[in-house]
Amino acid sequence: MMLEKNQKGKPSQDLVQLLAVRDGVAVLGNNTLRATLIVSSLNFALKSEEEQDAIIYAFQGFLNSLDFPVQILVMSRKLDITPYLEELGALKDQQKNELLRLQMAEYINFISELVKGGNIMTKTFFVTVSFAMTQSRQLNALEKLTKSMQGIGKSRKPFTDTEFEHYKKQLMQRVEQVAVGLRGVGLRVAPLQTQEVLELFYSMLNPRTSRNLRLHNVAKLDVKEATAPDLVSNDRADQPWVSR
Repeated sequence: MMLEKNQKGKPSQDLVQLLAVRDGVAVLGNNTLRATLIVSSLNFALKSEEEQDAIIYAFQGFLNSLDFPVQILVMSRKLDITPYLEELGALKDQQKNELLRLQMAEYINFISELVKGGNIMTKTFFVTVSFAMTQSRQLNALEKLTKSMQGIGKSRKPFTDTEFEHYKKQLMQRVEQVAVGLRGVGLRVAPLQTQEVLELFYSMLNPRTSRNLRLHNVAKLDVKEATAPDLVSNDRADQPWVSR
């Protein structure tokens, strides 16, 4: 059913209960925290039969070791090589050798035309680990029930710094358990920091816009009323999945 002309659809902010992103942890409005890991892939088909069996048993053992839910996300996106081309362009401008500068210009043009000629897709793998405030070990049954009822039907006020650090510590214990299990399968794992989490939400909620407009680096934003310095992410420019 089409919306009437005077009727407006709900913005994304009303559909996603994201209160804040602190230290790479997404704080949701239902008293839960989310930490996201980016995970490498492996070519299962090229493994020998013995290696395939070892991977299957290792992954089975990893799943059986979990006593909390995790979410596995596979995101397919059209390959964006704009940061790569911008870096090459900067190197070309610094090149003093005229022949090398000409070859770099031709290479940049070749790569640009190659990407335009076909839809080159890239897959990124994520694992999200959650922690609810009602799962805290320091709360008794009555307190857990009270906290759970407070989160129904309305958004909770933001965590205090003490509360956030306490629940974040318990979340990181789960993250470490997941990371160790995935490394046992032969995968490389790294937690997303604040900048990467924001870019992940931005690209998922704005798939078309994010192709042309990249999110600013939050570490470089000038916010006069900022009162939480931990909202500023660490420098992760050396990581391949960060688009600057």
